[in-house]
Amino acid sequence: MAKPVWSKLRFEDLSDISDLLYLSCVCDLLENDKVQKLDNFYQHCNTSRLQHSLNVSYYSFLICKRFGWDYRSAARAGLLHDMFFYDWRKKSALRTKNHASWHPHVALDNAKKITNINKIEKDAILKHMWPTTALPPLYKESYVVNFVDKISAVLEVAENKVLKRVSDSI
Repeated sequence: MAKPVWSKLRFEDLSDISDLLYLSCVCDLLENDKVQKLDNFYQHCNTSRLQHSLNVSYYSFLICKRFGWDYRSAARAGLLHDMFFYDWRKKSALRTKNHASWHPHVALDNAKKITNINKIEKDAILKHMWPTTALPPLYKESYVVNFVDKISAVLEVAENKVLKRVSDSI
């Protein structure tokens, strides 16, 4: 299984209590076939949607835990925030709206099919694309998921560009 990029988390060595706590928040989701299916879709360059979601989930968890906020909701929302099963780069008859504002609703609908969603998770999933959403997030955990999503996307694209430059120079 993939691990959050740049993290010390190792699923095969769970000696760190924080890692165990993280997994206790999301293990039911990680074992779900629909969540695992996200590994079949690319999100940013060569990063799968599952890898991206795992990155957002884990770092949102760490930040919220550090500040004493609802780290469980942040971890779960981070893992589910991009739960859609199409290539957002391709035009589709099914997708008549702007992907940035539309896919959070699709992700929330899909998330509701596999688990119960609380109000913080719902807000974080629906508003993770703010400011492209009309309303800003309501909860501090939603802001964390929003910002970690942006940072993760930038780092995933930057990592791909750096790796491409290295391989081109060899």
